[in-house]
Amino acid sequence: MKKHRSITTLLTIAGVMLLAGVAAWGAEDPKEDFADAVEQSTKAAKVFSELMQAPDQEIPTEILGHAECVMVFPEVIKAGFIVGGRGGRGVASCRTASGWSAPAFFDLGGGSIGLQIGAQVTDFVLLVMNEKGMNKLLGDKFELGADASAAAGPVGRQAGASTNLRMDAEILSYSRSKGLFAGLELKGVVIKPDTDDMNAVYGTGTKAKSVLAAAVKAPKEVLSFPNALSRYSATKLATKRN
Repeated sequence: MKKHRSITTLLTIAGVMLLAGVAAWGAEDPKEDFADAVEQSTKAAKVFSELMQAPDQEIPTEILGHAECVMVFPEVIKAGFIVGGRGGRGVASCRTASGWSAPAFFDLGGGSIGLQIGAQVTDFVLLVMNEKGMNKLLGDKFELGADASAAAGPVGRQAGASTNLRMDAEILSYSRSKGLFAGLELKGVVIKPDTDDMNAVYGTGTKAKSVLAAAVKAPKEVLSFPNALSRYSATKLATKRN
């Protein structure tokens, strides 16, 4: 009987410890979230700069110059055995009358089913090319290929044959895996605001829409990404009319 009570007591203690651990793990720490946002902006700036400096792999000036917004998701992990999944976090900035906006923070996720095994880390760069694509970005969440049309973006000298592509696609996508940048068509990927990082940087309840419309001022610690965009495309190119 004593042995039974001892086992019951141990199980009770273990359950309490487990619940306490889950509560602690789920508790938000604004300081950690702020530090994470700073790190995400810095990583995004680095990925974008490396893409623009890659010989014959950079985003053509003609394409970048017409982009309304740029999103970068560094180190997105894709892994699985039969059923796979993709997950990562990133940063976005949009053009405003005074330059690139403060950064807004987003989560990226998506699943797939098929014969696959192992894991892969990939950097993604997404260019939002028109107002329709911007409206999708400013919503609560959107899925590439379903809510927003996405196409593989041209690189290097491919710009000459890409005019129609730029005009038709809402989003152009690029990826880097194992050091090689290339255009990549993405489907089934869901993008939504990272609430924790947004709250930590801008205050509770701040929406990505307000940040990307330049209605909110960003702390200088998170400006690495929009500063990088300004170095490569300070102003939007005028649209040519026939």
